[in-house]
Amino acid sequence: MAKGAVISTDLPLPVFRRGKVRDVYDLGDRLLMVASDRISAFDVVMSQPIPGKGSILTSISAFWFDRTEAICPNHVIGGDVSGLGLSAADVALLSGRSMVVRKARALPVECVVRGYLAGSAWREYDRTGAVTGYELPVGLRWCERLPEPIFTPATKAEEGHDENITPQRAAEVLGGDLFERIRSASLDLYRFGHDYAAARGLILADTKFEFGITEDGLTVIDEMLTPDSSRYWPTQEYEVGRDQPSFDKEPLRQYLAGLDWDKSPPPPELPDSVVADTRARYEEAHRRITGRDFRDSG
Repeated sequence: MAKGAVISTDLPLPVFRRGKVRDVYDLGDRLLMVASDRISAFDVVMSQPIPGKGSILTSISAFWFDRTEAICPNHVIGGDVSGLGLSAADVALLSGRSMVVRKARALPVECVVRGYLAGSAWREYDRTGAVTGYELPVGLRWCERLPEPIFTPATKAEEGHDENITPQRAAEVLGGDLFERIRSASLDLYRFGHDYAAARGLILADTKFEFGITEDGLTVIDEMLTPDSSRYWPTQEYEVGRDQPSFDKEPLRQYLAGLDWDKSPPPPELPDSVVADTRARYEEAHRRITGRDFRDSG
């Protein structure tokens, strides 16, 4: 099942950093971002990849970057890697799963926008009646739509979970003016994505953006509105008061949740059926979001 999957890359370029799923190379004033087929769950990278996942997510990000540039500039230069002096084999390996981007000074805050009460927001509301400093109406139910989308920032973590912080704390970290700019841009991008997805039978429940500063100013970086950074639900199956089916790694999480595994390395082996079901979920997300079937170029 993993034939053709890209687990890691070893290019003759300086390594900028390696993340859970991305390998990033230094091109001077630019970066080469490569999305591998690695997949993580519960903050642990699985031993087996999801073939094509990196290409699918790169295609979805490119789709959104192209459509949101008028709302906020992004760091994308393009997906053509043929001019980087790499071998034909490396160019073929990178095709469809790579972006050349402008370097940016990444801001130390994750920009989360929530339109529905799910995940950690639901758990906090259930305990306190508020979410990261936002007092919400009494009596909201699990996965219910909020009266208005809320901006709930978090601190970035190199390992483990990001930590939710209040908007006031984020403003202290960033400065008031910059905080207001990223808050406004995040909400505008979420509303655009939510309305676009709604017309395609999807609910964009929440999402995470990352921003940086370039010579041109505030810029969206990393990925955008992918199933790995967002919670997408099928509109037809939406029902308040329960968990929702989602277009992401749900088959993987459900399988792992049923195991006697302590959520620490090493990860358990994955059956071919779980790998295939997870790949199919990402493909369906691509089709619904972009309106196109995914065609793996590898």
